[in-house]
Amino acid sequence: MKQKNARPSRWLRIVLSLTIVVVWLGLSGVGGPYFGKIDEVSSNDLASFLPKNSESARVSEELAKFQSSKTIPALVVTESTSPLTDTQKNEITNVRAKIESSKIAKSALAPTQFSSDQKAAFLIIPLDSNSEFAEVVTELKDVVAETKPSLTYHFTGPAMFARDLNKAFAGIDGTLLLVALAVVFVILLVVYRSPILPVITLMSAMVALSTAILLVWHLADRGLVELNGQVQGILFILVIGAATDYALLYIARYREELTHHESTWLATKAAWKASWEPVVAAGGTVTLGLLCLLVSDLGSNKALGPVGGIGVAFSILSALTFLPATLLLFGRVAFWPRRPHYVPSKKQTDYHDAHPVWSKVGALVGRYPRRLWAGLMTLLVFACLFVPQLRADGVSQSEFIVGKSEARDGQAVLNRHFPSGSGSPAYILVPENQKDSVVALLDADKGVESVTSTTEGGTGARPEGEAWRKFNDAFTQKIMQQLRADPTYAAVPPDIQDNIFRAATTNAIPFSFTKIVDGEVLLQATLKDPANSLEARATVERLRSAIRPDHPMVNIGGVSAVQLDTNTASERDLRIIIPLILAAITIVLMLLLRAIVAPLILLVTTVISFGATLGIAALLFNHVWNYPGADPSVIIFGFVFLVALGIDYNIFLMTRVREETIKLGVREGTLKALVVTGGVITSAGIVLASTFAALYVIPILFLAQIAFIVAFGVLLDTLIVRSIIVPGITLTIGRWMWWPSKLFRTTKK
Repeated sequence: MKQKNARPSRWLRIVLSLTIVVVWLGLSGVGGPYFGKIDEVSSNDLASFLPKNSESARVSEELAKFQSSKTIPALVVTESTSPLTDTQKNEITNVRAKIESSKIAKSALAPTQFSSDQKAAFLIIPLDSNSEFAEVVTELKDVVAETKPSLTYHFTGPAMFARDLNKAFAGIDGTLLLVALAVVFVILLVVYRSPILPVITLMSAMVALSTAILLVWHLADRGLVELNGQVQGILFILVIGAATDYALLYIARYREELTHHESTWLATKAAWKASWEPVVAAGGTVTLGLLCLLVSDLGSNKALGPVGGIGVAFSILSALTFLPATLLLFGRVAFWPRRPHYVPSKKQTDYHDAHPVWSKVGALVGRYPRRLWAGLMTLLVFACLFVPQLRADGVSQSEFIVGKSEARDGQAVLNRHFPSGSGSPAYILVPENQKDSVVALLDADKGVESVTSTTEGGTGARPEGEAWRKFNDAFTQKIMQQLRADPTYAAVPPDIQDNIFRAATTNAIPFSFTKIVDGEVLLQATLKDPANSLEARATVERLRSAIRPDHPMVNIGGVSAVQLDTNTASERDLRIIIPLILAAITIVLMLLLRAIVAPLILLVTTVISFGATLGIAALLFNHVWNYPGADPSVIIFGFVFLVALGIDYNIFLMTRVREETIKLGVREGTLKALVVTGGVITSAGIVLASTFAALYVIPILFLAQIAFIVAFGVLLDTLIVRSIIVPGITLTIGRWMWWPSKLFRTTKK
C-alpha cells in the first residue's frame, strides 16, 4: 500500500537535516578545544567548596590577616635508625639554608623541628597556594638533591597531598574520556553489528559533551559555578552515558518504524513522536535530581547540579535533533549490513520473531508474575539490611588516593617520630582578652599536643600555655647549668645569684610578640593525630563543644576542621536532598504516565534497588576491597544517579506499556512492551554501567566507589527491576496500575 502522507521535498529534507548537523558540528568544533582548557577553571582545594557560613570557611578567610601571603605548607622529613649525629644535623641545616635561598618558600622558614628521640627532623616550607604544586614540588626536590645529602628526605604535608590529588585527576580529560568512548564503541558494535551506527551514536554524545563543556567553561570562568576534578569527571561520564542511552532508545524505535514506513522521512517523524516524551521525561528526572543539589551546603555538590543538568540537557537536545537529522541523511544505509526493510503487512502482534530471547523472558514473566516479583523483591529487601554497615562518615585525606601516594608515605615517616598533626595545625581565632582561658581549654584536651600563637613575624613560633611552661623550664635549666659552671657565679651570695639568674634569662630568652589583628589573636594547636584523620576531626569537634559555651566568638579552622565541616554539611544534605529528589521524580512520573499508582510503585522499586546496591557495596567495600570508609557524598551522588537513571529505564518501559495497553490491553500490552524494549533498555543499561565503570581509571577513592555503586545499581535496575519486577507487578495489579487515569477506566484486563 503506497503511503500518501504529505511531506517536504527531498531537497528540503536534506537542507533541513544538513543545517541541524552543521550547527551542532560548529558548536562542537568551538567547544572541542575547551577540553584542554577546563583545568584552568577547575580547583581541587577542599576549603573552596565549604559552606560559606561554616567555622572553617570563616577562619580560612581571616588567615590572610595574620599571614604575609596565602600559603600552604609542604613538609620535608628525614629520619635515621639511630640518633642524628652532629654531621647529619649540619646537613639538615644546609638543606634548610639551600631551600630558603632558593626563594621557593613564600615566607621565612620556621626553625628545624627535631623529634624527642633525636632520630628525625622536619622542615615546614610555606608554598604559594596558587602555584602549580607539581612544578614547585619538583623544584623543591631538585634543591634538596643539589645538596647531595646522605640522608633520605621524604615530602608530605597539605601541599603534597594537593599535588598527589592533582596528579590523580590529571587523566580526567584524556584517559577517562578515551576509555569511556572505547568501551561504549565496543558495546555498540556488538549491539548493532554495524560499523556506521556506533560512530553516529558516539558523534551524538560528543557534540553534546563538547557544547556542554563550552557553556560550563564560560560559566566557571565568570565564577557562576565552581568546578573540581570529580565534577569534571562525572560530567564527562554522565553526558556520554546519557546521550548514548537516549540514542539507543531513538534508534531502536527508528529501526522499528522503518519496517512500518517506506519513507525514511515518515519513519523519522513516527520515531521522533514516539521517542521525544520518554527521552525528555528520562532526561528531566536526571536533571531535576541534579538541580536538587543546588540546596546543598557544599560548593562541590552545588557545582554538580547545574553542570550535570547542562550536560543532560544537551544530551537530550542532541538525541532529538542531531541524531535524527544524521540518521535521516544516511537513511537505511546507517544500519548496514543489517538494513531494516519495509514490511507493509506487519501487524502489532508480529514482534516475537524479531526478539526471540526477550520473547522467552516475556513468556516466563507472563506465566509466573507474582512468584518472580515477590521472590526478587524479598532478596533486594534482604540486601538492604546491610546498608548500616556502609561506613560513610568520611575518610582521611591521606586515603583519597587509591594506590601509591608519596604524601601518604611521607606522613607515615612523620607519624613515627612526631605528633601526627605536626605541620598541619588547627587554627583558632580568639579575642585577645580570652586567649589564656582558651589556651587552657586546648591544653586540657587529650588530642592536643601543643599550642603556639602566631607572632609578628608570622612563624607561629611563640609557645603558649603548657608548651610555654615546658619550653621555659627547659630554657631556664640550661641557663642555670651555664651559670653554675662559672666560678664567679658560685662565689657571690645567694640573693645576688638570683638577680644574676633573672637578668640572664630575661636577656637571653627568645621572645617574640603575639600578633594582634582587629582585637584577635591566631592560635595554632598541633594535634596528636594526623590532621586528615577521623581522630583529628573528633578532636576539633570536642574542642568546639568545650570552647563555644563560654567563648562564642572563637572559631576553629584548619585541615581537620575543613573535613569535619564538609562531612557535617554532607550529612545535612542527605536529610534534605533525598526527599526533594523523590518528590521531583514522583511529579515527573505522574505527569508522564497520567496515573498515581504506577509512579509510586516505580519509585518504591527503584529506592529498594538503591538500598540493595548500597548493602552489597557495604559488604564489598568492607570485606573484599578493604576500603577505609566512604565520604557521605558518595550516598548523595549514588542516590542522584541511581534513582534518577534507574527511573529512566522504567520510563522507557512504562511509556511503551501505556502505549501498547491502549491498543492490546494490560496483559498483552505489558508483555509486548517488555519484549520489544528488552534489548534496547538492556543495551542502554550496559552502556551506562560501562561508562561509569570507566571512572576506575582515575585513582580517587570517591570515584572508584561511585563507579561501582552506579554501575552495579544500573545493571540491577536494568536486568532485574525493569525486566522482571515491574512487569510482574503490572500483570499482578492489572488496570489498577493506571489508576485514576482514563486508561484505568477503559481497560478491562
